[in-house]
Amino acid sequence: MTAAREYASEARVIPIESAPSWHGEPEPGEPQPDRTLPGEPQPGGSVGIADRIADAVGGALAGRLGSAADRALGKGWEDRAANGLAFLRRRITGDYEVDEFGFDKELTEEVFLSLLRPLAEKYFRVEVRGVENIPAEGGVLIVSNHSGTIPLDALMTQVAIHDHHPQRRHLRMLAADLVFVLPVAGEVARKAGHTLACNEDAQALLERGEVVGVWPEGFKGIGKPFAERYKLQRFGRGGFVASALRAQVPIVPCSIVGAEETYPMIGNLKPLARLLGLPYLPITPTFPWLGPLGALPLPTKWTIQFGEPIPTDSHPKEAADDPMLVFDLTDQVRETIQHTLYKLLMQRRSVFF
Repeated sequence: MTAAREYASEARVIPIESAPSWHGEPEPGEPQPDRTLPGEPQPGGSVGIADRIADAVGGALAGRLGSAADRALGKGWEDRAANGLAFLRRRITGDYEVDEFGFDKELTEEVFLSLLRPLAEKYFRVEVRGVENIPAEGGVLIVSNHSGTIPLDALMTQVAIHDHHPQRRHLRMLAADLVFVLPVAGEVARKAGHTLACNEDAQALLERGEVVGVWPEGFKGIGKPFAERYKLQRFGRGGFVASALRAQVPIVPCSIVGAEETYPMIGNLKPLARLLGLPYLPITPTFPWLGPLGALPLPTKWTIQFGEPIPTDSHPKEAADDPMLVFDLTDQVRETIQHTLYKLLMQRRSVFF
């Protein structure tokens, strides 16, 4: 059983038939018990609680308040408000779907990506290149460099693919175990469609035709000193290449410039990191000296470039068990990313502009 299926198996849906029932019948003259369920139409034609909320908000936005909203929010606010109320109703009534990995597409598009989008567009001003190299359909493995102390690069790549790809495809990341043991981050990661970085889950997603993202440098990439910026660390044993070979999907190299400078890591409190069970505890020019303000990333200018796909379907699926072939393909992907990083660094005018 994969990690995703183990996660999904923990959730149980209790059928209505097994829910607590009303025992006995009322005596003549006594009031009848309320047998309606939350969200069901109420007796006498009244609407459920979600509809009453929508009606109340809609009424409040009429008249003078609506005119004020026109001036403050601009044209089209009615459609945005209606969409928001419809979203709220679906969340209250449970009228939404998740897949076996826990991916909640609507929540990701309406909430998570909406929160990340201003960071990508206004703060880091991400320039996206080569997104046409990601196929319009079918499985594909995105392999990228990892940097920046905090893995914002993975989140910005997710926004870049969804917002710039013609098919608005979703990136399903393979994340480290640490992400899923954190109280809030783990649940958010599952809802956003991400899963453990294991070969079983990677292959399952690829065979389902998903866009899967992997950052083979792991913690060694995002936790490397600033002096080693843009120098790729080891890519491990090439497990991601083996998954792509078994699923017969192309590999698209991804190179990110700008993330290295968001949190320049000039030191590492290793003893305290081990005490807290963390891979590293960074010291930057602003953290911990400025307290909470030191956690703000620097507003660097980013470029995310997707390279030409490297096909794997020219090899049989059994080639995934050939260590030399896996090593050669892994090295090819790594060298492609490293060469592109150097090229992008030569082209950029400034870290911030």
